[in-house]
Amino acid sequence: MPVTLTELVARFGGELVGDGSLMISQVAPLEYATPNEIGFVSQSKYLAQLASTQAGAVILPEDARDATGLPRILTPNPYLYFARVSTLLNQPPRPPVGIHPAATVAADAHIAADACIAAGAVIGSGAVIGARSVIGANSVVGDQARVGADCLLHANVTVYHRCEVGDRAILHSGCVIGSDGFGFAPNEGRWEKIPQIGRVLIGDDVEIGACTTIDRGALEDTVIEEGVKLDNLIQIAHNVVVGAHSAIAACTGIAGSAKIGRHCTIGGAAMIFGHIEIADGTRISTNTLITKSLPKAGTYTSALPFSEHEVWQKNAVHMRNLDKLVKRIKQLETRLTELESQSERKS
Repeated sequence: MPVTLTELVARFGGELVGDGSLMISQVAPLEYATPNEIGFVSQSKYLAQLASTQAGAVILPEDARDATGLPRILTPNPYLYFARVSTLLNQPPRPPVGIHPAATVAADAHIAADACIAAGAVIGSGAVIGARSVIGANSVVGDQARVGADCLLHANVTVYHRCEVGDRAILHSGCVIGSDGFGFAPNEGRWEKIPQIGRVLIGDDVEIGACTTIDRGALEDTVIEEGVKLDNLIQIAHNVVVGAHSAIAACTGIAGSAKIGRHCTIGGAAMIFGHIEIADGTRISTNTLITKSLPKAGTYTSALPFSEHEVWQKNAVHMRNLDKLVKRIKQLETRLTELESQSERKS
């Protein structure tokens, strides 16, 4: 439903300058916005776009009060304010309350009266679905699993037996929670499977992207703490702990028993070795390989920038010989020091 600027300020705060009765129906980029839409500027280099925008109103930093004559909301964090307005104006569709006739629900499952169970969903024995939660079409919640209140499981999500999902979690299509960890014992050239008897425990306010997989623990639990945000196509192995409010981008792989601290950010396609610990507040760049513990917070990067293939081949040869080159340089430095000493004595 459209809202007035006055209503937005009453809900989210900020300082309103201009006509508060203006109705806003949607958010939009400044260059495409229409008179019933609101745009935003979070960096001063984009303020020039205000001169040509057709937006009805804008969200601006507090120091940009005079950058436009349009109705505007001034706030310390325009990007966050924009996100909240967008959330208000774009509520996800909600299916009807109740259990669809085409769903399969175990007789001893506990389903909140105001939950939604869509067609094709399967709810196992002893499973618990919390208040107002939505279980999408063809999703599976296994035996003794628990999904908290106000959760949204999109279509084709699988939560294995005994795993737990906290309140207000969002699980996107194709994600798998609680599949077996990669545990096998070698035996005379063959592999024998090790039962994975732990669980996956997911905290409140977690979002997990499409086709992300989180393995159950081998003995202890795999833990995703509150507020964690996981992108699409991430693999998290058994017994991993991801600390609260960390964010991990797509295609990252985290090996078994790694412990990621709180408030960490990990760029896309990063690889994290198993059995290491990463300090709270650490930032890991895209395509970075982490092979040992990082006890001190900071930004860590290992990826080389791309180059023409012929140049890359030459550099790769040098990379393979770095150790030899370092030794030769040390020898040359030693010899140079000796020659300088001899020269000084002669003079």
